[in-house]
Amino acid sequence: MLLLALDTATPAVTAALHDGSRVVAESTQVDARRHGELLLPAVDRVLTEAGVKLDAVTGFVVGIGPGPYTGLRVGLATAAAFGAATGAPVHGLCTLDGIAYAAGRAGLTGPFTVATDARRKEVYWARYADPRTRITEPAVDRPADIAERVADAPAVGAGALLYREVFTDVPEGMPEHQSAGALASLAAEKLAVGEPFPPALPLYLRRPDAQVPANYKVVTPK
Repeated sequence: MLLLALDTATPAVTAALHDGSRVVAESTQVDARRHGELLLPAVDRVLTEAGVKLDAVTGFVVGIGPGPYTGLRVGLATAAAFGAATGAPVHGLCTLDGIAYAAGRAGLTGPFTVATDARRKEVYWARYADPRTRITEPAVDRPADIAERVADAPAVGAGALLYREVFTDVPEGMPEHQSAGALASLAAEKLAVGEPFPPALPLYLRRPDAQVPANYKVVTPK
């Protein structure tokens, strides 16, 4: 097994290679505006460090969000292109699940909430019984609207750090953004026991910022 994982659903542009037992190479840069520019160089660094070519990869893992439209589609399109070029399968995983898994590796047992920054004064979030068990569907909300639902447990992620007035228990040393190494490790565990994966399709949860104006007129040639 040789899994290449990537995720661009958070400000972290992250890629990692996993051999079925451990992460053999990982590259992460945090830059919310340069996902398209940074992802392929990150993949190249990971493959070079591991001393393998892309065609040696037996499977791809991609974070499907939730995340902002522009950044999220970079990782998904790249994973789809790699899968088409090599014939290797592409496995989707919820980005929040990867962060929850990383929180478990950092010592958090559960229950807890994962919250990432959704911009527009909102967060993407989900609740977890433990680092491997999500108990709510991913959602996007204003923090104040979910305050009662998240008050009884710790929270991790950039969204929790942004809104400390709502997420009052944010343990130190927990992940802020996604780690492709954690995503790859989670995928390797799931593959080993035959657990299903969600489709490698985006979880946008809301409409993109760019939309056709309401009074847009179609001009056709005469």
